[in-house]
Amino acid sequence: MFRILIVEDDKIISDKMKKHLEKWGYEVECVDDFANVLQHFTRFDPQLVLMDIGLPFYNGYYWCGEIRRSSQAPIIFISSASDNMNIVMAVNMGGDDFIAKPFDLEILAAKVQAVLRRTYSFQSWSSVLEYGGLTLNLSDMSIAWGDKKLELTKNEFRILQILFENGGKVVSRESIMKRLWDDECFVDDNTLTVNMNRLRKRLEEAGMKDRITTKKGVGYQLNE
Repeated sequence: MFRILIVEDDKIISDKMKKHLEKWGYEVECVDDFANVLQHFTRFDPQLVLMDIGLPFYNGYYWCGEIRRSSQAPIIFISSASDNMNIVMAVNMGGDDFIAKPFDLEILAAKVQAVLRRTYSFQSWSSVLEYGGLTLNLSDMSIAWGDKKLELTKNEFRILQILFENGGKVVSRESIMKRLWDDECFVDDNTLTVNMNRLRKRLEEAGMKDRITTKKGVGYQLNE
């Protein structure tokens, strides 16, 4: 299930977007603390952000820049300021699309689907994820390559699912840890390293060598 974060100051609009997108099967959260948008983003770890430009404290361009420091999750700007200058600014700041207010909710859903299709190499309703010749089966927590199949532990599966969802992009250690373990539990940073090394060793033994790259000081990347 794709996770979508809505950063919209108008609660009526954000609630309508949330309800409509949930009908399409998305998991949706709305930011209500506009001084801490980045913290909400990091906790929820969405695959897509719907970002208004005019926000309290800092505008949408600022938060887009902050998000881009650690994530390449697609961002769709939504604004009534739909002049060419704002559209160009949105793209230059790292936005993936622009929706002008007022808008039809069906148009919103279509734009969301299009951006998700362009960004991720799998369909949200599929029980199988594929990337670089590898196949991750969501139903039995296994990974296959050629005629080989490897059963995964819960943590191994969840790590690979996160990497598959990001289609070869670098995923930060913080994002992975927040998905794997409860935020309220203290987890030593070395725990992820141990899990990742164990997963790498198992993949290598199954003939899938060098499929996960460490980006020092940043995170991990699934290779083709």
